[in-house]
Amino acid sequence: MKGDRVEVTVDTGGSYQRFEIEATKSGRRVEVSTARGVVEVAEVTRSGRAIRAGRFMASRVIAVVEHPAQPR
Repeated sequence: MKGDRVEVTVDTGGSYQRFEIEATKSGRRVEVSTARGVVEVAEVTRSGRAIRAGRFMASRVIAVVEHPAQPR
C-alpha cells in the first residue's frame, strides 16, 4: 500500500547505517524476506514484479522496522 515503508539498520563495522524502502505509488507494497543468510526488502507491484530491492547479510542486520501507511 502506498506509504508503507521498512527501515533496515545494518552494522558497518565501527558504526551503523540505516536504509529505507518505501512503497511510492498506489498499488505497490513492501515485502521482507529472509533466506540463506540474506534479508531482502523489496518494493513490489500488484503483479509481483520487484521495482527496488535491498539485500543485506543477515549477520550484519541489527533491526528491521516496518511502518504501515497511515489510515486515510
